[in-house]
Amino acid sequence: MNTPTYIGIDLGSTNIKAAAYDTGMRRVAFKSAPVEYIRSGDTVEFDVEAFFERLTGLLRDTVRESGGDSVNQIALTGQAETLVCLGADMRPLMNAISWMDERSVSECEQLSGIFSPETVRNVTGQLSMLPTWPATKILWLKKNRSDIFSRTAYFVLLKDYIAYRLTGRLCADMSIATFSLYFDIYKKSYWQEMLDAIGISPTQLPPLTEPCTVIGNLTDEAAAQTGISGSAAVNTGTLDHFAGMIGTGNISPGRVTLSTGTVMALAVMTQGGCGRGGEIAMHYGFLPDTHVMLPVAESGGVSLEWFRRTCMPGVSYDELNAVLNERSRTDIIFLPYIVGTNAPEFDAGATGVFHGLRQEHDAFDMARAVMEGVAFVLRKNCEAIKKTGTAVDSIIATGGGAKSELWCRIQADITGLPVLVPEESEAACLGAAMIAAVGSGSFASLNEADSLCVRFKARYEPRDNYNEKYARFNRLYDAALSL
Repeated sequence: MNTPTYIGIDLGSTNIKAAAYDTGMRRVAFKSAPVEYIRSGDTVEFDVEAFFERLTGLLRDTVRESGGDSVNQIALTGQAETLVCLGADMRPLMNAISWMDERSVSECEQLSGIFSPETVRNVTGQLSMLPTWPATKILWLKKNRSDIFSRTAYFVLLKDYIAYRLTGRLCADMSIATFSLYFDIYKKSYWQEMLDAIGISPTQLPPLTEPCTVIGNLTDEAAAQTGISGSAAVNTGTLDHFAGMIGTGNISPGRVTLSTGTVMALAVMTQGGCGRGGEIAMHYGFLPDTHVMLPVAESGGVSLEWFRRTCMPGVSYDELNAVLNERSRTDIIFLPYIVGTNAPEFDAGATGVFHGLRQEHDAFDMARAVMEGVAFVLRKNCEAIKKTGTAVDSIIATGGGAKSELWCRIQADITGLPVLVPEESEAACLGAAMIAAVGSGSFASLNEADSLCVRFKARYEPRDNYNEKYARFNRLYDAALSL
């Protein structure tokens, strides 16, 4: 008899992933495949039917690798803002419009003329009017693709569409709807004024449901496509960042889950209220009636990758870390704003700066300054979170940055907080599988699953004091603004 397994599906922007876990949340199978985009100018789309077919193939391979088909429950996680337009027959009318698509810049300006930043923040929790948001894409379709707009029966987000394809039930996970710009995260309802502005009705949007909700079993068609028994239940799951929080044991206020990839994102549950009207982006959380702060700094791993590619060609990350482990700190300061900055300053005009260079310095010293500069931005964001009344007592490092012991130590020293590295590298998939296990009754709660299943392979305590250099970093940033 096969041991029951739980599958976490991560509908990522770069890769689609499927991972199977046993009842002890040990990974027993893992498969991934890249997302193939269609790019032209400022448009970024993909064939959503091909996307679903690739997913079902991954599920078949995952079940085969795990040694059986006794899947108890499947939970979804992944990207939020990607838009799918469905006709009356529930088939896509066009390619999915990726969250990376920037066709709706002028629509952002139009909506900014209708809604003040304060109104947007107080309803949606968002701080900026960006072409990322599906509301702006829908308005673009109304103005530029009336043939699609007029025939769309439902405007749905990608994860909700995949859930529909697996179960035949259409609903909207509120932790994903929070990224639409037409969802009131405090009233837990669609924002009628925004719907009026973009020209759609609430009946064209899926019914709202709490995240981490079991919505049904696989349809016969989905069971045949995936090779999984139709008795397997499907759970809506939650946003990828939130699943990553669950998969790293961050399910109550105090811990920050840090993802240092191309961008740097921090995720922390709010404490002492919902933080309405604050200066940090707020989202509906993965537990009912909770909220999560999710500041994102674009100056993350992209800064180190840019420097290595531009100034250290041929030097691997392993070599870079090995050399720097043998060196002490320098006085070089780097402002890592090579793509401007968002959280916490939201200054699109900021630029990168090296300060304090002398002839004894080389590219390795400069690379360490880049690592420190990104960690200084991390500290800025942690301090901004603390100002909201939410405590921060530790950082859980995920993403590419977590692979560098040196960078983790630098982050601990600069923030003054311990940095923990999880044993499971696929935190979002593990978090989704934990949601599935709780949804099936194998664990009484996420707290129980966390205590039994989340494991850490490293912990870095603060050892060095960066307060004086951090003060100089801030003074340099202020001075650069006046140039």
